[in-house]
Amino acid sequence: MGLLSSISKLFSGGQESANQPSVEAVEYQGFLIQPAPMKDQGQYRVAATITKGEGENLREHKFIRSDLLGSFDECVELTVRKAKLTIDQLGDNIF
Repeated sequence: MGLLSSISKLFSGGQESANQPSVEAVEYQGFLIQPAPMKDQGQYRVAATITKGEGENLREHKFIRSDLLGSFDECVELTVRKAKLTIDQLGDNIF
């Protein structure tokens, strides 16, 4: 999971926060969703990376939404729901 943790560091500015637990990636319809909530003014912003494929065929889409939540866990849950909705709506066109 080195690649995914590197991607997560991109969202957090390269700093890992001891306050934020690690989040497991979620597999959905052949896509991998890696939630990466961003700390923002005492809250958490919905953000994630959606990937598909491996090696040279790896495709990636990063998204950051305007939604802010007070709870890290609630933010992860909403992030996964929004990522699934995006996959349902766009499929491979997300890339």
